[in-house]
Amino acid sequence: MTTGATPRWDSTLDAVVVYAQGAVCRRLARGGVSPDGRVRVTGLPRSLDPGSLRARVLDTPGARVTEARVEVEAEPLGTGTPGALRHEVERLSDESAAARERRNRQLSLIEEVAALRPVPPPRRREDPHRRTPVDAWLELADFVDERLAGLHQRLAELEAALRDVEHAHDIAADRFERASTDAPQAHVETTVCAVLTLDGCGDAEVELELEYGVPGAVWVPAYRLAHRQDDGSGRLTLRASVAQRTGEDWTGVRVSLATADLRRRTDLPRLRSVRIGRSQPAPAPSGWREPPAGLGDLFSGYDSAGPRPAPALAAVAAGAAFHAEVGGAVPPPPPPPSAPQGYGLPPGALPAPGSAAPPGFGGGAPAPAQPTGGRPGAPSRSRARSFAGAPAPMAPPAPGGAVPPSPPAPVSGPPRPSGTELDYADLVLCGPDEQGGRRGRLFPGSSFDPVAAEYRRRAEAVAALPLPGKAVRPRESAGSFDHRFDAAARADIPSDGTWHTVTVGEIPVGLRTEYLCVPSVEQTVYATLVLSNATDQALLAGPVEVTVDDEFLLTAALPTLAPGGVRRMGLGPAESIRVTRRTNLRESTSGLRNNTTVLDHRVHVELVNLLARPVAVEVRERVPVTSEPDVRIEERADWTAPEEGAGPDRLSPGTRVWRLDLPAGATAALDGGYEIRIPTGKALVGGNRRS
Repeated sequence: MTTGATPRWDSTLDAVVVYAQGAVCRRLARGGVSPDGRVRVTGLPRSLDPGSLRARVLDTPGARVTEARVEVEAEPLGTGTPGALRHEVERLSDESAAARERRNRQLSLIEEVAALRPVPPPRRREDPHRRTPVDAWLELADFVDERLAGLHQRLAELEAALRDVEHAHDIAADRFERASTDAPQAHVETTVCAVLTLDGCGDAEVELELEYGVPGAVWVPAYRLAHRQDDGSGRLTLRASVAQRTGEDWTGVRVSLATADLRRRTDLPRLRSVRIGRSQPAPAPSGWREPPAGLGDLFSGYDSAGPRPAPALAAVAAGAAFHAEVGGAVPPPPPPPSAPQGYGLPPGALPAPGSAAPPGFGGGAPAPAQPTGGRPGAPSRSRARSFAGAPAPMAPPAPGGAVPPSPPAPVSGPPRPSGTELDYADLVLCGPDEQGGRRGRLFPGSSFDPVAAEYRRRAEAVAALPLPGKAVRPRESAGSFDHRFDAAARADIPSDGTWHTVTVGEIPVGLRTEYLCVPSVEQTVYATLVLSNATDQALLAGPVEVTVDDEFLLTAALPTLAPGGVRRMGLGPAESIRVTRRTNLRESTSGLRNNTTVLDHRVHVELVNLLARPVAVEVRERVPVTSEPDVRIEERADWTAPEEGAGPDRLSPGTRVWRLDLPAGATAALDGGYEIRIPTGKALVGGNRRS
């Protein structure tokens, strides 16, 4: 059926799920179906993955989609000049080159004038000495100075003009680079459409849903935290920075964000059983069929008409003109596809030697000719087959002229075609001009599309964008789990390859403000926020803008917070709370013969709260840890050891904690200490470590 007779439906982009790299788009289309059930849905992007197309009927019970194929159409644009930004960049590039050439020519003139020097005439031996014409020298110097002044003034004008043109060119190039790739960039517009075959629809209108995957989309999480100091809860707004260059603008779409890898394998391994005995299960059908009888006589009349003229190289020119659509250089032609195996051999047969064509679907075909240096009369290694039907690699000649081993015997039974050869809709019937036994047989068609490959290459360049400050990619922060976030409202994201902020929604979190200090390391008190996630959604690592009492405080880094997890986030030093630490060490001996060294450590910590509200302060100290049973450590303080695995932080075994509530304007003193008892036999050579 021709393209004009097939109904064309316009589609609307409804929803997009952005994964860690790549996206899955969902389009909706509605219309009437032709009597043969064929429908052509337009509006698909050029960079889509043809193997990811899925289609289904939404509102018609009993109707289903029996076939879905991707086709590319090209048509000339109407009136108007497409690619205005590109033309502007090219025009400014030409102007910049011309201005640079004028500047260089002016520099060469300055060098020529500056090289002018008075040259006296050569003097012979018998000639007397002549007086130097000083006036002529001075006139030449005045001429050079006057000429250089004019040339330098003109050079300054040319350099200013060159700077202006280069600045305008840089602006135009940046604008062109950031422009959306949804608009056509050439006089020939290519559109991608889905050709669907429906069954059971009748004469009623049908609504279809199309899903397809596209590369060139990334996202990173970002947050905005607002809380009040007297409140134990806060509002955490999840926002996402999304960048996409898929070739279509996402206008008014429902956006979802997922941490999963779109290209991850999902097929499960299968372990086949091994049976011993005569009764074996029937092998799975391989898709191979016997060639029809009389296939060789099909083109006898065509061969009797004589040779045909050599085909022109029109395909290369057409490919170059078609590739100019994306503005890149013409790529080299793709390598010839590997010879498909598994369709042409009847069970237990080998191809005849001396032929150069691979076997095809529906008939046997000769194999490549025997390589040079092989054994006369021996079958070539390129004709050896594995069980899956792929050709075995050719073995190199044995050193020293040794005779290579004979190839293994072919596996009996029908050939096993690969997945590419089982795609029946992509098989191409070879015509009468094919040589080497390919005529009249089916072979996989060439699926290499240079324009689509260039679109996908440009789309995948989005993954190399520099991340915003403190941002972390979802796959790095998600760890071993995958999660999905659905935006509350529709959003607009153009296909320009830059970051755009999308508000996803609010997540309730538990908050409490704590002040933390480690005076043995630094006598500074730090303000922290302890966040608890009581929801079933995970919070990924990313930047968070902290607002306290409706005033912006700072931008911090939020750690990954799993459902039910508690983490601490630092807000910086608190200058209104001061801490001072003093230590005292006293060494003595004890025991019957003074054979035990006693190191008595005393720690004194003072805290001062200069705020107008009470605060909760946590002071951390450390106690030595020993693995020697004879060395004893006795603690004399009211501090506590943190429970293992409890709290938002991971602490070392020797950590001790003071927790206290400090009123407004109050001062608190904390005293602690420990004794280390070391036997004489455990003393270090040269003295003990005192701190």
